[in-house]
Amino acid sequence: MKNQAERGGGLEMVAAMTISGTIGYFVIESGQSIWNVVFFRCLFGAICLLAYCGWRGLLSPWRFTKQTFLLCLLGGVAIVLNWVLLFSAYDLVSISIATTVYNMQPFFLILLGVVLFGERPTADALGFIALAFAGLLLVVKIDPAGFSLTGGYLAGIGLALGAAALYAVASIVTKRLKGIPPHLIALVQVALGVLMLAPLADFSALPAEAGPWGYLATVGMVHTSLMYILLYSALQKLPTTRVAVLSFVYPAVAILVDYVAYGRDLSPVQWGGIALILLGSAGVNLKWRLGLSRTVTREDPAAARG
Repeated sequence: MKNQAERGGGLEMVAAMTISGTIGYFVIESGQSIWNVVFFRCLFGAICLLAYCGWRGLLSPWRFTKQTFLLCLLGGVAIVLNWVLLFSAYDLVSISIATTVYNMQPFFLILLGVVLFGERPTADALGFIALAFAGLLLVVKIDPAGFSLTGGYLAGIGLALGAAALYAVASIVTKRLKGIPPHLIALVQVALGVLMLAPLADFSALPAEAGPWGYLATVGMVHTSLMYILLYSALQKLPTTRVAVLSFVYPAVAILVDYVAYGRDLSPVQWGGIALILLGSAGVNLKWRLGLSRTVTREDPAAARG
């Protein structure tokens, strides 16, 4: 039964990451402003998640305390702004580059752990962070063309990094909401997104044809509601190592979609940078060893105290 559950969870995880990898195409093809895209993502997502939570009996009784509800709202602000920044980066640096840089999330989690909780990363983790940072420099293309501020390239990189940092904040907040169904957390957060972005959405520039509405509805119903349902179901069935490995389906699909849909190829140097970022992220997530960290033994009491 356990193996069967893990197989099912693996399929759900792959499906969720594949869906996530295609979101950039739908965002761009909708032809709407980023504010409109994220607003309708939240609106359509909230409608579907409300129906799902109602069907699962998650709406009653009320499961939040005042403190956990405020934490959930804080996470919601971070996740919604994370979408705004990431989607904005697509137009400036391409889906491939934005998604790859966005995968710097684990390193921001480590940084927040140091700042907020006094955690000390291992030397191996720091080594993988350095590896990923070297990859980021290659992706950014450290040459005069790469520093062309008029093209917005560096701005796009900054937006993708900002999105990764906000996602890390949302992740830390969500971990503190133990005992609350994750689908209900997602519902509260996208509902908050509707309220946050309603004043910023341009309702005078809504699509006049069915096609763009289809893209917007898909982003909300499929890339938000269905993706979260599949993802959270998978997380309940899979060990952390498999989740970490299967998460790399997301950037792989995004790069493929960018190439197939828009013919955006990358230079060999950028491919090398992408490989280093993903390798560094895998090393941190899977706790690989570089041989840099000291091994604590009984003969090394000083290390045990450290």
